[in-house]
Amino acid sequence: MRTLTILFLIASLGLNAQNELPDVDLSTLGGETINFQEVTSDGNVKIVSLWATWCVPCLKELDAINDVYEDWQDETSVELIAVSIDDSRTVKRVKPLINGKAWDYKILLDTNNDLKRALGAATVPLTLVVKDNKIVYRHSGYNPGSELELYEKVQEYSN
Repeated sequence: MRTLTILFLIASLGLNAQNELPDVDLSTLGGETINFQEVTSDGNVKIVSLWATWCVPCLKELDAINDVYEDWQDETSVELIAVSIDDSRTVKRVKPLINGKAWDYKILLDTNNDLKRALGAATVPLTLVVKDNKIVYRHSGYNPGSELELYEKVQEYSN
């Protein structure tokens, strides 16, 4: 019985560690370095979306959220942080794309893929709901309508 308890505690600690947001530095569009944990530590629910300019499902998801984002913010005060994983070859496309889309998201750059690696993200889009630097929901890929499930999770953790 004691061995089972110890194994359970070890497993629980491992799961909790995976739910912690990684402590990595990212860049703003203006070139400033910003610590990712500092951006997500204000106690409010955040949506973190890892995306890339070349990822069609990523763009579709961010466009779909953009259509309802103002309502989501009014109802829950949620903030979306869109983290581009474009590398040094494609990162120059981020700013023009953002300007063309008129997304009202906080945009950060992960050109070295430090955040992507730390999160163990095999593919994008990867969408997280974060509260107090803890990942409370994680979803890979995008299908039309999956933003509704995402919003349900935002509402659940915004209380």
